[in-house]
Amino acid sequence: MIEKRPFYQIGHAHHGWLDAHHHFSFGNYYDPERMGWGPIRVWNDDSIEAGAGFPPHPHRDMEIITYVRTGAITHEDSMGNRGRTEAGDVQVMSAGSGVRHSEYNLEDETTTLFQIWIETAKPGAEPRWGAKPFPKGDRSGRFVTLASGFADDDALEILTPARVMGATLKAGEAIDYAVAGGNHAYLVPATGKIIANDVEIDARDGAAISGGTSLHLEALEDSELVLVDAA
Repeated sequence: MIEKRPFYQIGHAHHGWLDAHHHFSFGNYYDPERMGWGPIRVWNDDSIEAGAGFPPHPHRDMEIITYVRTGAITHEDSMGNRGRTEAGDVQVMSAGSGVRHSEYNLEDETTTLFQIWIETAKPGAEPRWGAKPFPKGDRSGRFVTLASGFADDDALEILTPARVMGATLKAGEAIDYAVAGGNHAYLVPATGKIIANDVEIDARDGAAISGGTSLHLEALEDSELVLVDAA
């Protein structure tokens, strides 16, 4: 089963420096029917103005994945980590027993990103942070695992049984993907337009996909896809 969640129907909050769209209940946006999808708790579609960002704030017991679409974000945390993650790169933070961090757009352009939170399988674990480039050319015509709670080579590690994947498809290309029974998957095209089975999904729409679903994804336009598959 595929439930389409059109971009124009998801939550929205404009804070001046931050234009945020929420696929699930977050902040002042509350929808009891959209508290999350399985262990996927947050999927925020953020646009952050140049020179602005999130000042230091705490997190705990959550796997937080940042997928940068355009621009770059600079991270600094209470563990002593500092790093700049640019378009095409991914950063992960396992908040574990507790961490404070800030994220600022120090660029001369607006930064756009997806921030995804997945409930951890290891509450109270030692917090950690990491980032890595994932060239879009390496994802051409196939899903590449970007972050994983399994033993996936080259993926960033998260502490929960889930995979965050990315793919790029040229118009007319197609790929297949099977969601295991009992899992919850969520798909968002960062750009482009696709058909998932018989459901047309535009850029920044969401698609909540039930376990046991076999997906056939065909690009109607050149498309960049992000998919989370969580047990």
